[in-house]
This record gives sequence, structure tokens and C-alpha cells, in this order.
Amino acid sequence: NDIFMYTCFTKTPALSASGHAKSFDAKADGTTLGEGVGVMVLKRLDDAQKDGDTIHAIIRGVGSSSDGRGKSIYAPSAEGQTRALREAYRVSGVNPATVELVEAHGTGTAVGDGIEAAAIAGVYRESGREGTWCALGSVKSMIGHTKAAAGAASMVKAAMALRHKVLPPTLKVTEPHPVLSAGQTPFYVSMEKRPWMSAADHPRRAAVSALGFGGTNFHAVLEERGPAKTETDWDAEHEIVALSGRDAAELSARLAPWAQPKAWEQVRLDAQAARSAFDVHGAVRLALALEKGADAAALARKADELLAANAGKPSWSSPDGIYFGSGAPGKLGVLFPGQGAQYVGMARDLACAFPESFSALAEADAAFEGGARLTDVMFPQPAWTAEGKDAQEKSLRSTDVAQPALGAAALAAWRALARFGVKADAAAGHSYGELVALHVAGRFDAATLHALSGLRGRLMKGDGSDKGSMLAVAASLSVVSDAVREEGLDLVVANRNAPEQNVLSGASAEIERAAERLSARGLKCVRLPVAAAFHSALVEPALAPFGAALEKIAFSAGALPVYANTTGDVYPEDADYARRLLARQLSMPVEFVKIVERLHADGVRTFVEAGAGARLSGLVGQILKGKDFAVVATDASNGKKNGIADLARVLAQLAALGHGVNLSSWQGGEAGLADCRPKPKLSVPLTGATYRSTPRKTFPKRASAVRVEPSAPAAPAGAAHLLLGQALAAAQASIDALTKLQEQTAALHLQFLQGQDCAQRSVQALVEQQQALYAGLSGAAPLPLATPLPAPTTSVVVARPHIVAPAAAAPRSDAGVLPALLAVVAEKTGYPAETINPDMDLEGDLGIDSIKRVEILSAVAERLPNAPKVKPEHLGTLRTLQQIAAYLAAGAKTEPMSAPTPAAAVRPIANGFGQNPVHLLVLAGGVKP
Repeated sequence: NDIFMYTCFTKTPALSASGHAKSFDAKADGTTLGEGVGVMVLKRLDDAQKDGDTIHAIIRGVGSSSDGRGKSIYAPSAEGQTRALREAYRVSGVNPATVELVEAHGTGTAVGDGIEAAAIAGVYRESGREGTWCALGSVKSMIGHTKAAAGAASMVKAAMALRHKVLPPTLKVTEPHPVLSAGQTPFYVSMEKRPWMSAADHPRRAAVSALGFGGTNFHAVLEERGPAKTETDWDAEHEIVALSGRDAAELSARLAPWAQPKAWEQVRLDAQAARSAFDVHGAVRLALALEKGADAAALARKADELLAANAGKPSWSSPDGIYFGSGAPGKLGVLFPGQGAQYVGMARDLACAFPESFSALAEADAAFEGGARLTDVMFPQPAWTAEGKDAQEKSLRSTDVAQPALGAAALAAWRALARFGVKADAAAGHSYGELVALHVAGRFDAATLHALSGLRGRLMKGDGSDKGSMLAVAASLSVVSDAVREEGLDLVVANRNAPEQNVLSGASAEIERAAERLSARGLKCVRLPVAAAFHSALVEPALAPFGAALEKIAFSAGALPVYANTTGDVYPEDADYARRLLARQLSMPVEFVKIVERLHADGVRTFVEAGAGARLSGLVGQILKGKDFAVVATDASNGKKNGIADLARVLAQLAALGHGVNLSSWQGGEAGLADCRPKPKLSVPLTGATYRSTPRKTFPKRASAVRVEPSAPAAPAGAAHLLLGQALAAAQASIDALTKLQEQTAALHLQFLQGQDCAQRSVQALVEQQQALYAGLSGAAPLPLATPLPAPTTSVVVARPHIVAPAAAAPRSDAGVLPALLAVVAEKTGYPAETINPDMDLEGDLGIDSIKRVEILSAVAERLPNAPKVKPEHLGTLRTLQQIAAYLAAGAKTEPMSAPTPAAAVRPIANGFGQNPVHLLVLAGGVKP
């Protein structure tokens, strides 16, 4: 982009006054300019499958149209765009009702976005499908309008979305364009990335629009290669540095290099090296969780200070991501949260990144019996008002949705941990979370978990009547019990969560009265976001049907101990007893304090909360206050931070504590660092619109014409130069101009000759043939290819006196061969000499084909006349400049060139200009004047 480009776009006017391309925003005011190059390999599907290629997406069809007869080349036409859309769906045989992502042209101009949205909506409504189902976005909101590369950028974005099963976001929209009012079109503006779950009756499909100036409209329909998410989609923005050593002094020494500022790419490279060298069994261990944009050097310096300040402590951590541990870690217990922890968007980042987490959601979707997909409630379309967001949270709070959703999120988190080698020694869950704990322990499979989750939620929801509510009170059990008795409240203590937190359960009206009365007593009360009075008599009607369903499932012995909510003790191995205990749990109090205390007594020192939020982590901290323990949560930020950042902190702390964590695969391991490594020397970012090489004129080299006198000895070569200089000094301006014309003619003729030589595959072969011919003609040495500039003369004298040749120049040293070769390559290819690496492959790296190679070698032969000639049979073996330079240097002659013995005759040729004849050099011994 140059000033001319900005001037043109400003005159239309199309550029954003705010400096932001806000595609499909109600206040969009224009586009911004960007630069880019998109590269896609297109191949027939059958051939790609046969060859085992990585297939990002399948192009089902492309439609195009032109509305160039419009009133302006800039004004878009809905009619023309509609023709392209209809053609695309006709050719592809795809129903627009099955397309769930449209990557639009979306420049960010209010008029253009409105016309495009209306055109697409009209075609999609023709499918007969009602409602809103398709995400709409534009990559221009992220990178600007890249002009000729804009369509390629959109195609790449859509293809990668299909490959990774992620609905990508569009940025900078605060209120949708009026054409996209909620519920009025098939489209919604996708504001944040979400896992793209598969529909039951068709594969994932996306469409891409590219609309150019003058009404050149294109619309492509893409389809996924397969339904399963198989690759991890790393974001490259979160890193883990893990260090180990014999003592704190050694750790401090290994921290020292990290205290120096580094580019993020170097941070990633060094972090991977540190993780590969990390020893989880080291005497002392330190881990840092880093985020792109944060000051990694400052964090390392702080870690070094904390090492000294906490000397002697077996373990410690800081809230900004520094973790230290020493000695044996103890057992690890995993905890799963219950209803009340859910929120819209939970587990989103984990599902977008990891196939294991994604599959947990897909399995839950398949088992869900609520009509719509479960994940549509977990990850709904964007809400633009506070009321809309509250409605979404309320929908998720419904018991029949919340419990299977919590199970899917918890399983997604646990599978993310398991892929890095995290293993539990014990498990427990809070209320509903006990189902997940039993599955993780191996008591029943994932399909049974999802089925029981849905059934439990539906049973506890009941017939839709008021099922009560719950109230958390920040007070001891004795204080809460006394208050309930004294106030005459018809409530029960349902959850004994912590020494200073207990939860009351009962009818909604009674919960409201309790909140008022207990607050008046100075007790802090919080209404829980649940839809029933769990663990009370109000849910007893669900016990019998839930127990009957449990009788039909296989209840295995399991691999881990699970601690029961009702007893605080380990679940019995007996299947029948376990079934009865699980069914009775619905209406019995949750003894969470007993569970945590028993886990700690049994040797658990590290507690990991897997699932939505970090409520259980806080309870563990209260229960075990003053004891030796550590607690971490996979969703410590409760959705406020990126889920990958939360996961990085969990893994970093577990590694520092000494638990077996496979950190070497974080961010894809070595394979994920390709973009961080130094680029080849040749990689220079250029733009075709703004880069222009310096023009160079090529003329024949000036050579002295030898004037031969018949009666006098031949003059030394230096005299010829003197005579030429005198002649040129005396020439008129018109003769100079004519000389330039002759030079240009000679240069063009020389280029023609070189082209002919290249067409015969080897200029050098022709040169050698000419040399052989010249040698047979009076033993004359070959003459230079370039014609000498003429010396003014009007007469021709032919003679054969002995000519004294000028002394030969000293031979080039071997060291001079490579610079000369690099200079020639730079001249012939246009590459800057400093970017050319001698070890680059001529064809693979520099793009020098066989014809260009012969041209370069011919020029080298002129610059290095003493060097050996590269024969045609050697062209295929000399693959790099270094190899050619070595070949030339190894065979370079060290003796001076011998002077030619026979003289050359100078013969004038009429040229039509009269005063200044063109001279043609011929061999005196072989051609008659």
C-alpha cells in the first residue's frame, strides 16, 4: 500500500474514518487496507485421497456473475451477487439450509455490508428454512482489505474453520447491522470462537464470497473432509517454562538467561528446550506460566527473588504464574463440581483446541434428549443485550440442561489433563459431580455417564412446578442450624461445604424468607443459581426412577477410589450397594467437608478441580487451612481468561509439585515451533505493488579499435587507447548520439545471440565449437563477442604486421571466484547480493532454471577468463553456487593469457549514415577483403 493507493480509496470514499474495519456493525464507516498473500493448493479430491494429502476442505462448487453494466464500478449490486450465489448452490448441489458459516466479503462499508447481507439472506430464505442458524463473518475485521488477496484470505479462514471444527469470530461488532437484526435473517454475527458441532443429517459446510470492483462476484461452497476433530489447534500464545535442579542455587542459575528480554518466538523456542530437559524427579523444581504480551523477563526476575525469600519452604506459588516444589508430591485427587457452577461458554477454549475435549461435547450432544443440541445451549449465538445474556444463562440453569452440560464440561477438562499424562489417585464430586467421578474411576463408561446425566436432570426438574431453591450461608454448621430452628424455617442443611459455609435447601418462598431473616442476623447469604431444592425431600420423587435406571447399568469395580457425598467414605466395591448409595444421594446432604478431610487423611496432597469454575478449590482451601496441601483448577478464572491459559497454569503447578506431566507435547512440541525458527536468508518480504528493482542498462564493453599503419611497426596497445580518446574528444555531439544508438543495437543483437545459444541448451558448447574453428584458421585466438566501439575513420588499411599484445592481467585468486559469481547471479536474477546464500540450491531456492544457468555461466566466463569452462555434462551435478565456485577455483589457470599472434583485419561496412561506418572484425587469415 502506497500513498497513491490510499488516495484512490479515500476518493471513493471507502476508508474508515475510525481506522477500523467493522464488518457488519451498525456503525461501520469504511474499510482499512492490508497486505497479504494467500497460497492454496487445489487438487482433484480422488487424487488427493489417493496420494495421502492433507485435505483442509472440499470445494463443492463455485458461482460467478458480473454486473459491470451498473451505474458505478464501486456500487455493489444485490442482483449480481444473488446470481453468483444461486449459481454456486446449483453447481454444488448443496442446500443453503445446510451451510452454517458464511465468510462474507464484508468490507466494513455500511452500504456494501447491507446490500451483501440482504442478498445472501434472500438466497438462503429460498431454501425454506426458518429461523437463524448460520454464522456470518469477515476476515477484513482482523487484517483489513488485502485487495487482490482478500478472497484468498477468506478461503483460507473458511477452510481452516472446517478443518479444526471451530466457528471463527468477527471482531469489532458492538451492534449488528440493521439488516441482521436478531431473528430477522438466517444469519448472526459470530463474535467469539466456538466449537463447531456437527449436525445429524449433513456434514459441516461453509461458503465464501469475494466481490470485486466492477461487479465481479464469486461465491464458493466448501465442505469438511471428515466429521471428527483430529488435530490440536494451538494458539501459540501460552507457554510453560519448567526448570529442575539439585538445589535452589542451581535453579537460580538456570533462571538467569530468562531474566533477559526476548522476542516471543525465542521465548517459545527456549521454553520447549527447557521442558525437554525438565526432570520431574529433580530435587527442586520451578515452573512459569507465560502469556504472549506479558513481560517474561520480569516474571523470571520475580521468580528468582521469591526463590531467595521462600528458602526452606517445600512448595510455594504466586498468583501471576510462578510455581515451586521439592521432594515427593503425595497423591493427587481430582474433584468435579456440581450444579451451580455452570455458565454459558464453559469449556469453550478446551473444546476448540483439543480433539479429546471436543469429543466429550460431541458425545454429550449425541446422548442429549432435549430436542436441540446440548452445545447450542452451552455455546449459544451472541446476545447483544444484558437481558439476552440473562436469558441464555437461565436456559442453561434448567436442571435438565445444566447437569448434562456440567458433565460434558468436566469430562472435557479431565481429558485435556489426561492427554498430558495427568493421573489421579482418588476422585470425588460435589452433588451431581459424583457421576463424573464414578466414570473417571472406571465404574461405568462415558455413554452411561451422559445417559445418567440427562436422566438425573430431567427427573430433578420434574413437571415444571416450583421445585424450590437453595441458599448459601457464610457461617458454621452450628450457627446455621440454630438460626433455622430459632426462625422456624422449613429448610434443611443440604450441603456442608466448608467450616464456614453451609447451604440451605427448600421451597422458594421459604428460601426468600430465610435470606431476609438470616441477613437481619448479620449473616451473609447468597442465592444459588439452581432450579430445584437439591438434597432435600422435594426431590425424593426422583429416587425411584433413577434407582431403577441404575439397576440396568453395568457397575464395575473401578480403578480409583471414589469418595461418596452421603457418607464421606469410599464407594463400596459391591455393585448393588453402590447403586443404592448413588440413588439415595439425590435427597441426602452432601458431606463435602468429610470428603476432603478423608482424602487428605488418605495421603492426597494435591487437589485438582476439573470442570466449570473454581468453587470447590475455594472450599478445599477453607477446609484444609493450615495443613500441607495444594489445590488447582482447570477453570480458575471462571471463564474470564482464555481456557488454555488456565490449563497452562495447572500443568505448570503440577509439574513443579512433582507429578508426572508430559510437558514436552505442550504447544505441539518441536513440530509446533516451525514458525519460530530463523527464516532463510532469502526470505525477504516484498509487495509486488510497491517494489521496483533499479533499472540497469546493459551495453557492450568499450574496447580500443586498433589502427594499423602499413609502413610502421604496430603501436602498443596503450597507444590505441590514446588515439581512441583523442578521436572521441574530437567527435561531434551527433556522432556521440549515433554511437549510443549503435551501442543499443549491438546490445540487442547480443541478447538475440544469447537467446539463440540458450535455445540450443548450451552457450558454452557453441563457444567451444567456435574456438575449435578459430584455432583451425591460421591459429587465431578467439575474438571477444562484444563489438568494440568504432573509432572515427574513413579509410581501411589491411596489413599483417606483428602486434604487441597488452600484458595479461594477474590471475584471480580462488577467493575472488565466489564474490564474482554472487555478483553475476545478483545481476541476472535481481536478488540483492546480501540475500544470496552460497549453499542455496540454484533451482529449488533461487528459481534458476537451466536456461538462466547457462546465461549466468556465460557471464561468469567473461568475468573470469582464466577459470575453466563449465561443461554441459557438469550442469546437473553443480547444484549450488558454492559447488560452482569450488569447481571454478579448483581449475583456475595461473599462467597469463597468451597474446594472439595474427592480426585482425578491420573492414568497413556501409550502414547508410555515410560519415561513420560500422566496423566488423574478421579473421585476416580466413576472409578476403
